[in-house]
Amino acid sequence: MSNCAIVGINWGDEGKGRMVDLLTEKYDIVVRFQGGGNAGHTVINQYGKHALHLLPSGIFRDGVVNILGNGVALDPQNLWQEMQGLIEAGVPLTPENLMISDRASLLLPWHRDLDELEEARLADKKYGSTKQGIAPFYGDKNQKKTILAGELFYPQELKVHLADIMEWKNLTLTRVYGACGYTAEMLQQWLDEYCEKLKPFVRDTGAFLRQAQAAGKSILFEAQLGALRDLDYGIHPYTTSSNTLAAYAPVGSGLPSAKIEEVVGVVKAYSTCVGEGPFVCEMSGPEAEELRRAGDEYGAKTGRPRRVGPLDMVATRYGVQLQGATELALTKLDVLSYMKEIPVCTHYLLDGEEISDFPFPTALAEAKPQLAYLPGWQQDISAARTWQELPQEARDYVNFIEEAVGCLITYVSVGPERDSIIIREKTGGQK
Repeated sequence: MSNCAIVGINWGDEGKGRMVDLLTEKYDIVVRFQGGGNAGHTVINQYGKHALHLLPSGIFRDGVVNILGNGVALDPQNLWQEMQGLIEAGVPLTPENLMISDRASLLLPWHRDLDELEEARLADKKYGSTKQGIAPFYGDKNQKKTILAGELFYPQELKVHLADIMEWKNLTLTRVYGACGYTAEMLQQWLDEYCEKLKPFVRDTGAFLRQAQAAGKSILFEAQLGALRDLDYGIHPYTTSSNTLAAYAPVGSGLPSAKIEEVVGVVKAYSTCVGEGPFVCEMSGPEAEELRRAGDEYGAKTGRPRRVGPLDMVATRYGVQLQGATELALTKLDVLSYMKEIPVCTHYLLDGEEISDFPFPTALAEAKPQLAYLPGWQQDISAARTWQELPQEARDYVNFIEEAVGCLITYVSVGPERDSIIIREKTGGQK
């Protein structure tokens, strides 16, 4: 079977977790290849409802190996606490079904402190960080000022390395921000309380993946956030600090030689955005609150209300292109069932001209959404399991999106549960 990446097309929060959970029955291995614990993938299955932040969404499937790759911001404290929550729910977690790359860098306790201190300094110019330490972590990783998970097996060398980094980091904490620094005792407590417990799961996952590839095993690569949050191609500077694109999956997973034949891009049936930054199609007032309530649009990690709006074809088309999507999964179509007419952002108006290409980030502040309205279906579609069971208006809406963004929609989600899905043929043209 071919390798596949499941990635976000827009600003994140598209429903990637439910798609990974659904499709993992076809794969042997699931790898998280970037990002950290600053967002969540909500999954509903036989174990209940769970918001995963670091763990791959294939963790619920028997026989599937789940890997946290070297591109992940590995927060030992958050990861161990997340693992404990799943264990209590009856999900088996062993070194056989969960592996951590020995080349993954550890998110250290001061990274969260620095994230919060910098957002406070920025005040009304803040980036909208979740304050999980992601930006400081990736900044330090690129400066080679982090600890690799594999160093946990070399305690004497680790002690010296950690002391050197602590000395450097305390200069920033105390002199730049006027905050308290760290001590060796504090770091030792952190190592004992969280890192020691993760050591049984740490291994050379690169070697494991190479062997799996040689044996013909199928691999699913799981991304966090979406194309518009990509560090290089997103709405800079309101992005995450890693690359969220399918093209990065082989590098961030630990298998640079991997060939990805399929890219499933996940798109929500309307637009949502967590955090700061330009959001051209944003709704406000009662209209926004009604959509937010209908879709339960509150962050899986923070609980904060998501910004909402109609589906943005300009942004979605751009995301499809960035991700190289071979097919799309449309989620939360059922949420729109209350609408008599469904708004869609078809173009932007910028400098008096209608544009269909996504503009440079600086220009987004001046772009205005140009809306079209499609007929709603105003009936419950959550029980539909085939394309023909959907009302014609719902099918027309899906076909409109498919044509506008130039990519087949092969999965249509009509509810959060694993089986609340319609799978279409990949030939297209289904009316």
